[in-house]
Amino acid sequence: MGSFLFNFFALLTVICAVGTVVNKNAVNAAMCFLLALVGVSGLFVLLDAYLLAFVLLLVYAGAVVALFLFIVMLLDAQGGPRRPFKPVTIAASTISLALLAMGVLTIYERSHLTAAPATPAGPTLKEYAYQLFSTYLLPVQIVGFLLLIAMLGVIVLAKKHEGLEDIK
Repeated sequence: MGSFLFNFFALLTVICAVGTVVNKNAVNAAMCFLLALVGVSGLFVLLDAYLLAFVLLLVYAGAVVALFLFIVMLLDAQGGPRRPFKPVTIAASTISLALLAMGVLTIYERSHLTAAPATPAGPTLKEYAYQLFSTYLLPVQIVGFLLLIAMLGVIVLAKKHEGLEDIK
């Protein structure tokens, strides 16, 4: 049963994450993002990390998705025809793929090391906080920065550009 649930939540997460990226309608993309977060939270529950699952649902699904939806609805964003890719977009995509490849290579190399097994973090809040603010401080800050960039991107993309019709 555990394998079925893992496969279900993993597939739900991947499909909804892809739906978030390729969806033209911003509200539907935010809903796909919400379902992707629910899938990740389900994976945390399968790992017996109930606190992380609850915090993920409370903070990200409750606050961040609601904030995105509020911004999108406030700015009245409409999906439209996609613009062609700019060189900056192509460069950013290339850098992102390179970083992803380096991450996969690092995980592959670490899995083949013969080191002593790490002591797992216990279920107490103090141990989670210690791990979060010592070992995982940089990744948490990077994710927060990426969420800030995404929120600013939503605002810029949804902003109506008045006066551009006169230029044509």
